[in-house]
Amino acid sequence: MDTLVKKEGEKTPAQLAAEFIASTGRHVFLTGKAGTGKTTFLRKMAEETHKKFLILAPTGIAALNAGGVTIHSQFLFPLGAFIPEMVNLSEAEHGKFYTPKTLAIRHPLNAVRKQVLRDIDLLIIDEVSMLRADILDAIDERLRSVRGYRSKPFGGVQLLLIGDLLQLPPIVRDQEWRVLKKYYPSMHFFSSRALRQDGYAYVELDKVYRQEDERFISILNNLRNDACTQEDIAELNKHYRADADRIPNTITLTTHNRQADGINQKELDGLDGKESRFSAKVSGDFPEGMYPMPSELAFKEGAQIMFVKNDNVENRFYNGKLGKIESIEKSHIKVKLAGEETVIKIEPMLWENIKYTVDDQKELQEEKVGKFEQYPIKLAWAVTVHKSQGLTFDRAIIDVGSAFAPGQVYVALSRLRSLDGLTLRTKITPSAISTDRDVQTFQSIRDRQTDLETQLRQGQKVYLEEALISTFDFDSITRQITYIQNKSGKKMEFSEEDMREALPNLKMKFLSEIKNTQIFQNQLRILLRDEDFQKLKDRIEKGSVYYLNFLYDGLYDCLLHMEDAAQFARTKTYVGQLGELDQLIMKSIARLQMIGRMVNSIVDHAPLEGMAEDGRKRRAKREAFLAKIEAHLKANPRQGVSKTGRRKKKGPTQKGATYEETYRLVKDGLSVKNIAIKRSFSESTIESHVARGISEGRLEPGSFLEKDQITEISGVFDQDGQRNLSDVHAELKGKYSYGQIRMVQAFLRRESGELSE
Repeated sequence: MDTLVKKEGEKTPAQLAAEFIASTGRHVFLTGKAGTGKTTFLRKMAEETHKKFLILAPTGIAALNAGGVTIHSQFLFPLGAFIPEMVNLSEAEHGKFYTPKTLAIRHPLNAVRKQVLRDIDLLIIDEVSMLRADILDAIDERLRSVRGYRSKPFGGVQLLLIGDLLQLPPIVRDQEWRVLKKYYPSMHFFSSRALRQDGYAYVELDKVYRQEDERFISILNNLRNDACTQEDIAELNKHYRADADRIPNTITLTTHNRQADGINQKELDGLDGKESRFSAKVSGDFPEGMYPMPSELAFKEGAQIMFVKNDNVENRFYNGKLGKIESIEKSHIKVKLAGEETVIKIEPMLWENIKYTVDDQKELQEEKVGKFEQYPIKLAWAVTVHKSQGLTFDRAIIDVGSAFAPGQVYVALSRLRSLDGLTLRTKITPSAISTDRDVQTFQSIRDRQTDLETQLRQGQKVYLEEALISTFDFDSITRQITYIQNKSGKKMEFSEEDMREALPNLKMKFLSEIKNTQIFQNQLRILLRDEDFQKLKDRIEKGSVYYLNFLYDGLYDCLLHMEDAAQFARTKTYVGQLGELDQLIMKSIARLQMIGRMVNSIVDHAPLEGMAEDGRKRRAKREAFLAKIEAHLKANPRQGVSKTGRRKKKGPTQKGATYEETYRLVKDGLSVKNIAIKRSFSESTIESHVARGISEGRLEPGSFLEKDQITEISGVFDQDGQRNLSDVHAELKGKYSYGQIRMVQAFLRRESGELSE
């Protein structure tokens, strides 16, 4: 299927990564040197992707900077390490380790998080260098369980992993590693079992935007690749100055917190004038571990500061920009920007903690749950290498003589734009330069992986086929109905027959469509493999019309039963389960709306557009259903029913009673429309009852259709009624409803000896 990818012009790594996300389900590890635009890519992807996504990060600060949430808070992971096998833990090990079994039993997800995880297509994890392999496997376990796809790594969710492995490494305690090394060759995310099983595209951004000094870029590359020469070290050490402490308007990068804190406090104490203190305003849910800075700040006029947030309104400063406090007023602080004559007035700025949720329309949303308001500056005579990650400086004093972690020297130096801005407080020695051997070995796979263009073409082919099949597969809906039935059991045996039969009837509606969907899926699969794209588009267009009507009918029945059940006492759990069913149907509708656009986009190399309008139509239809149901329930209150709506005396329910009631009303002369109103069902549900009655010989199509109509519809079917209904509907040019076509199909199957299910 080489035709799926344009050949003209060579794509940049960023463009290839974007295409992998947009048109494949393949995981992507996006990496690159400092300053190559990884953060910019993340922000652009979040703005432009059509996929529903979460942004996660291993730490609170990283999550805040990325505009997302922490991995542990989203997945409700306990503290400790994850063992990816079903092993029995001793009492002493509980609290230190958890397994798939203890994760499910002791740390279950709540309904909101389940709904969020079921709704996403893409999981974005920033600063992935800090992510441990066992935590990534715990994510895999959660997603497989919640989404019901146990055979698919990460439950079928695509991963976009962003980070530089030569920056902050994962942290694992010695006692944890003694156990985990039985399961993992290393603690880096790339050692995850699930990721190794599924594979990924390794995309490296290679254009450096931070540095333009070619000699400096060469030295940094050698540091990254563990190929630093004596000449490189000698070149760096030319920038050593014994009097580094006396250089003004320059920040010092150190390896330890106590060094940075000591320098900042000493410099602040050395300034004349009164010290002013500022307390942050914290409201809602904003954990202390996510504070972007200390909640208490102390400044004096003349203090050297660094901005810790971008000015996205006036673009006066950026995260990492240095300055000097000119004056401190009651409502604001005036700062002179480093290297400029500009003095600006700053006020407290706002950071917001978000959580992901699903709204009343069953759409994924960001909910702002907490606020942190503080001046966006901090003392900046010194900062640790760790906290400088992601920042850019024109000038800096580097003090990495005591580097203790792999890559620290590289991270510190790569904050600078050029060698001209470098001052070394201590000379760099070969012993201070270290790299992680596991990382070096891992990075060699970029040279061994299949060409990215080839991976993209293969990924698009697989993605299209999987999308086509999954879009026209409603097994997750029937599984949820079965789950509700098994979970509720006799506890939700309502006294009213239509309430008792609502779920079984809805389940039967979806089960009766299995044969049609299988036929349709096979047709699509053949057309895709033959690359008959025009016919494929036509089939999808016709099939989507049929199945959208089918799903909207199912949605109405689900909403009617959910709103009906919500009127009664002690049904909160049951209604919540129906809400999850509602979400699954809405997601299936959204997929159907998009599948044609997706095929056009991939085949024609065109932008994927129109999703916003699709969403508006979907939500408007659902709102109209709810308004109709509200009016119906208000006009038809249930009389003489207990507060719970449940039977007082339990007794066996007669199988098929709901169909018998429909048959009786048909024989009384009521139309499909009137029966639907009388029984509080959708017309399509009553039509399915009628079709069943015809297949059983209890009813005849002549009660609903004229003889010539039956003849005309029969002429389009095969002799035994085996054609796909959307094909029949299209050939008849919409002259007859799907319900009428179903009735004739049931009659033909009965006459040929093949009774419908």
